[in-house]
Amino acid sequence: MPARTPLPRTLTGRHVRLEPLSTEHLGELFEAGGGDEEVWRWQGGPAPQTEAELGGKLATLLDAAERGAYVPFAVVHRASSRAIGWTTYMDINVADEQLEIGWTWYGRAYWRTAVNTESKLLLLTHAFEDLSMGRVQLKTDHLNHRSQAAIARIGARREGVLRRHRRRPDGTWRDSVYFSILADEWPAAKENLTTRLRELDHAG
Repeated sequence: MPARTPLPRTLTGRHVRLEPLSTEHLGELFEAGGGDEEVWRWQGGPAPQTEAELGGKLATLLDAAERGAYVPFAVVHRASSRAIGWTTYMDINVADEQLEIGWTWYGRAYWRTAVNTESKLLLLTHAFEDLSMGRVQLKTDHLNHRSQAAIARIGARREGVLRRHRRRPDGTWRDSVYFSILADEWPAAKENLTTRLRELDHAG
């Protein structure tokens, strides 16, 4: 089956629901992560200190989504029914059967919980099994060791480093570490993610 363009839709798990991101999520998103420098450290700019500042970032993302550059999701914590972060499909290339999962953040209270694992499970399942993608990539700053470890834990393979890839807001240069999962690797990665989610459930 040929790959298909991702469209806004809702993906539901036990812990999180990924739903189309909108301005209606702004207040809850600011409560979850506004003003937290550690949450925004790797997001390309200082932490938004007001709801209006976060609204500017949200508007930029939604404008890019209107042009087809992103498919953004609000990450809704099902136990509280509140938006606690966002994540996106980006760098979408249907002809080459590939996309990227990126521009992801969650409120710090949800780090090291089932939130990221289940979010990635939902996004990857949709990409490979519904959209027939052949490759899903993820990338992160070479200094962001926490993110690199999290990406490796989901079963993605480290491909290499794109040097001097992007200028950071402080003027320094970022190297980007690239990871990917291919369609034929997905069954093993899915089993790994499902097992990890089960372990997190039991630990919780």
